[in-house]
Amino acid sequence: MTEAKQAPQLCSVSLSDLAEVVAAGVRDFRAAPSYGLFFALLYAGAGWLLVALLWRFGMPYLAYPLAMGFALIAPFAATGFYAVSDCLERGTPLSWPVVLGTVRNTSRSELRWMALVTGFALVIWMDIAAFILFAFSSFQMISVESFQNLLSTPAGLVFAVIGNAAGAVIAFAVFSISVISFPMLYDREVDFVTAMTTSVKLVIANPQAMMAWCAFIGFCMLLSVATAFIGLLLAMPVIGHSTWHLYRHAVVPEGNRARSADA
Repeated sequence: MTEAKQAPQLCSVSLSDLAEVVAAGVRDFRAAPSYGLFFALLYAGAGWLLVALLWRFGMPYLAYPLAMGFALIAPFAATGFYAVSDCLERGTPLSWPVVLGTVRNTSRSELRWMALVTGFALVIWMDIAAFILFAFSSFQMISVESFQNLLSTPAGLVFAVIGNAAGAVIAFAVFSISVISFPMLYDREVDFVTAMTTSVKLVIANPQAMMAWCAFIGFCMLLSVATAFIGLLLAMPVIGHSTWHLYRHAVVPEGNRARSADA
């Protein structure tokens, strides 16, 4: 890893490119399934713990927004998948000391700052979700019964639409700043602001492909939530490995400035 002297250059991304990076992600998962399942289980376990805490403190109605918003911090959790894909790409023999050591060594300050940004977005989303819920319940105390009654009314339908729309806006904003930020911070000596701006530039330059990629991730997360996070054991490794390959395709390698966004 060498320090980047110039702003990273980008290449175009098409829908066919997305199909290729997903195929590459699946290949990496199949090549090293134990690593993928390990990191996915850690992430799913954190989700189960947070949802259990909501039930423990009598706030199960926030489980759905938490589960969907939990995807906002997924890129940081995917660092382990980047390490595995990087080793496979380089031909480095895989072992637990190598992979875990790489993850530990790359969790430097810039990567932590980026994780703080996405973590803060999750907190903001939970606050907004709670505010919308309380607004539709006339700021009264919420119980499981009152929440179920709310969903059975026309106002409940409006609540669901507004809540999901607000979540979608926040999710796409976080997606835009993080779609390639974390693998870039793993791979290069850049600051997290440069990583975020490069990620946003990629989304702006390739709106159709990036919207499709965002929808794909959202669909995978929705299926995972519907299966009580069990689906994450498959979805998380595929998305994590695929994101690495998306980054490797979208950002011109250091020392090779010949390719461009018009390539």
